[in-house]
Formats: sequence, structure tokens, C-alpha cells
Amino acid sequence: MKFIEVVAGVICDGERRSPDVKFFATQRGYGDYKDFWEFPGGKMEPGETPEQALARELKEELAVDVSVGDFICTVEYDYPAFHLTMHCFYCTLAEGCAPTLLEHEAAQWLTRGELHSVNWLPADVEVVKVLGY
Repeated sequence: MKFIEVVAGVICDGERRSPDVKFFATQRGYGDYKDFWEFPGGKMEPGETPEQALARELKEELAVDVSVGDFICTVEYDYPAFHLTMHCFYCTLAEGCAPTLLEHEAAQWLTRGELHSVNWLPADVEVVKVLGY
């Protein structure tokens, strides 16, 4: 089985423990899981730390600068064609940055109560569970 290691950013708008915090979710526009929702990120390159990879991937996918914050969890998930290892971190946008969709077909800021309103990729469902919502 093929093994893929990626990073994902849980971008927060507001203090993450606040009842008013919103989380940024993106909708895939391609592949076997087209139209599923995910926390944005991507593959790590050789020699990168997870934090470096996440900052680079979010710049490439959303044209934003972020501060990579606390580690949330690592999800191990077996998709039919590969095993995924996904390292997840809280992130905040640099002041004045607004995401621009360069690879996704849609995006939403979701409140805690709205996290279950979208059809998450299976591995990302695990992140939502770890977030405690």
C-alpha cells in the first residue's frame, strides 16, 4: 500500500476557545473525493518540518501567510488506494490576509455548530472529532 504524509491547517478566525470562533474549510474541486470538504494543506517535501510544509502549502493553495500554532493531532487513515498520515495544526492568518482559492472550488468559515454541516473527507472527520465538536 502507498503511504502519503501530509499536513493540514485548522485556520481560526478568533480565539479558538471562544464560542464565536470560526474555522476555515475548503471544498475539493478534483479527484476521487471531489466536492468533499477538508482542512487545507498538502504534502510535505523532503527536509521540511511539518510547520514549514504547512506554511508553504497554505501560501500555494490560498495565497496567504499564516502563523502555524499548536499541534492538534496526527490522523492515520486508510483510504482504498493509500495510507494517509496527516499532521494537523492550528493556524492564524497574517494581518490583512484573506484566502484566495487557487486549488479549491469553494470555501466557508464554519462556526463550531456548523462543522457537521459539510461533507468532510474521512480523515478530516477525525480532526473534527478531536477538536471536540
